[in-house]
Amino acid sequence: MLTWASQVGICCFLDNHGYRAEAGIPATVECLLAVNAVDTLECPAGDAFSTLKAWSAARREWLFGHFSYDLARETEPRSPAVPAASTILPDGLSAPPADAIPPTGSSADNIGFPDLFFFIPEILIELHSGHIRVGSFQNDHEAIWNQIRDTAAPERSPIPIPLFTPRFTREEYLDTVRHLQRHILRGDCYEINFCQEFFSCPACPDPLSTWWSLSQASPNPFATFYRLGERYLLCASPERYLKKTGNMLISQPIKGTSPRYPDDLSADEASGRQLFHSRKDRSENVMVVDLVRNDLSKICLPGSVSVDELYGIYPFPQVFQMISTITGRAAPDEYWTDMIRATFPMGSMTGAPKHKVVELIGQYERSPRGIFSGAVGYVTPNGDFDFNVVIRSLLLNRDHQYLSYLVGSGITFYSDPQAEYEECLIKAEGIRRALGQ
Repeated sequence: MLTWASQVGICCFLDNHGYRAEAGIPATVECLLAVNAVDTLECPAGDAFSTLKAWSAARREWLFGHFSYDLARETEPRSPAVPAASTILPDGLSAPPADAIPPTGSSADNIGFPDLFFFIPEILIELHSGHIRVGSFQNDHEAIWNQIRDTAAPERSPIPIPLFTPRFTREEYLDTVRHLQRHILRGDCYEINFCQEFFSCPACPDPLSTWWSLSQASPNPFATFYRLGERYLLCASPERYLKKTGNMLISQPIKGTSPRYPDDLSADEASGRQLFHSRKDRSENVMVVDLVRNDLSKICLPGSVSVDELYGIYPFPQVFQMISTITGRAAPDEYWTDMIRATFPMGSMTGAPKHKVVELIGQYERSPRGIFSGAVGYVTPNGDFDFNVVIRSLLLNRDHQYLSYLVGSGITFYSDPQAEYEECLIKAEGIRRALGQ
């Protein structure tokens, strides 16, 4: 299916890699594949959500697409200026001014996904455990099925091992984390997700072979192969952003990471236990849970928002993750785009309070996030939807021969800068394995 679809200029393949609802990560189908477009919408941040609302309400079709992180410019107004450096902190610490680390000139967005893009697929394929459903506007279902069956699996192209360059040196990263902790001490924020980019240029690996390698190295429940022209997202995400079924909403933010030890069962179990009891990770997780509860309360019936699971420890190929589950019943007058707008960008990739950390992210990070830490997913004709969080992903622009990945972690008062740096490397392990590193 994917080999056949990947040759088309617009396609979106969503794969849950066999994770079951009883594992705590409910899914509707095994895989969804959307191919080609009968209609598209592309919008820059500014009035994108209103435009999408009007566009989708007039169509009532299956929709696939993405929200870029940069839509935060639309959902989170700029907060007041940071207080002057004379602010006095406990133990005589002095707070840094807003420009304590001078802007380094955020790099250009060399991947180039739009801020918002949605399309109505010409062909939609649902892969269930026991059957396949094919939908097509052209009434050529049998022909599509035969094309897929006749598509030979390609030879796996060897993936060239690219040399990645970090936007931060190790010492620059550690120093930036310390500055962010000064902001926390001063009360500007409680927790902030800080990301760094690793890039390679020129680099142009075969997208499909790279996807297969990433899926083999790191199969995760919200994996995505997403192509818009020569822009590719190869995503191995373990995180759900927001899912709607009927009037029920579910969000499953991840905050808290520890490494897996597949060759040492005792060490592996100890790592999971250590994560569950980690004071730092619990504080990080509960802050995001409170943020998500607050976001959902804007669009849910009063009293319906609840925390179904707190500090759940979930095993994935390279890491344990601490996941909490928050649910609520959507108010009947809320349209699906309003639900996204009220909760975007997701708290796990920003921090608390959201409006302030979005400002600090823009100040301290050196790369535009673009589609990274945004969301990719689908909407059904009746307004149900499911969107992931775009993390653990390779981004490729074949026109620019630019390949990159971003990784981040949540910085709190309890964070050890060196441990945060190592956590970023752990999160990138699946990507490095996929690239033979």
